[in-house]
Amino acid sequence: MATHHAQATIAFAMGDASGVGAELMARVLNDPEVAGAARYIVIGDRRVLARGEAATGQTVTLPVVGPDATLPADRSVFVDVGHLDPADAPVGTVNLASGRFALENFRTALLLAAAGEADAVAFTPFNKAAMRLAHPPYEDEIGFTADVLGFDGTAKEFNILEGLWNARVTSHVPLKDVAALITAEEIIDNLGLTEDALRNAGIATPRIAVAGLNPHAGDGGNFGREEIDVIAPAVEAAKARGIGCDGPFPADTVFLRATRGDFDAVLTMYHDQGQIAMKLIGFDKGVTLLGGFPFPICTPAHGTAHDIAGTGKANTGATRAALLLAARMATAAPRERPAAPQSVHAIRSARKAA
Repeated sequence: MATHHAQATIAFAMGDASGVGAELMARVLNDPEVAGAARYIVIGDRRVLARGEAATGQTVTLPVVGPDATLPADRSVFVDVGHLDPADAPVGTVNLASGRFALENFRTALLLAAAGEADAVAFTPFNKAAMRLAHPPYEDEIGFTADVLGFDGTAKEFNILEGLWNARVTSHVPLKDVAALITAEEIIDNLGLTEDALRNAGIATPRIAVAGLNPHAGDGGNFGREEIDVIAPAVEAAKARGIGCDGPFPADTVFLRATRGDFDAVLTMYHDQGQIAMKLIGFDKGVTLLGGFPFPICTPAHGTAHDIAGTGKANTGATRAALLLAARMATAAPRERPAAPQSVHAIRSARKAA
């Protein structure tokens, strides 16, 4: 018989071993608010975490178990997979070993959540170049997650900064392809997904602003007709479905209104349209959420910061915010846990057998 637990459990994967991830993890696991927000199953190699401890002067006191050990149901734990000698992943470099390490940890965290052992997944930053060395088809976390989970629904990346959300219709595509990919269906679907994510994060009546594509939102058709022909009709159709949205607004001013509190989220048309604004507003506190999957997946919005890796200078603001958001969303929508305790090895083996 499956069971419910009052406190959320987060499967927390170590990301790139050559960046600042181990340092961030060493600090954030000692943060009282983070430690009290959830139970953590940390996935990685204890030797890599030790390198982060040395750089920061922090000591993580979580009990350490191996992948064959049954996971305790009531306390945080570090699962030492023992799969990376830090000497094989030099600090501040892009390398195959770090890519393999991050992929395996992330895959394991996803499988823990899929099996019901965790309510949410979080991870320290990935380095996409290293991930592609380890897995050439790797494009981004959404595609990889969908492959691991066998997920065929719609999932999108959200960026969140102190209560302000940014969603986007297109993401990791060349700028020359953007206009052709903006359709009414895509806009409406993304507005629905954004509203669902906001509600899951505790925002009861979301207010979503929709950005235009062209300068000055097309200026009445003088600088392009996407706003007239596609975006505005999509916004009206979404409103008719009960979604709290408005627009299209000029992209160069909509974030000013959002930061004043006029909106909870901005739906932008392409990646940098929102990312530049969000990172200028607060680079060290931004969170990336992979929304639409059966459980929340959160990570800091910044990268691996190879230039300062090993110095202990990395700011934990974004990692802290990612874990607290994951805990909040997971607590709001708890998942059923299997009645019989499992081990990481058993969960991974079961997925391979399937």
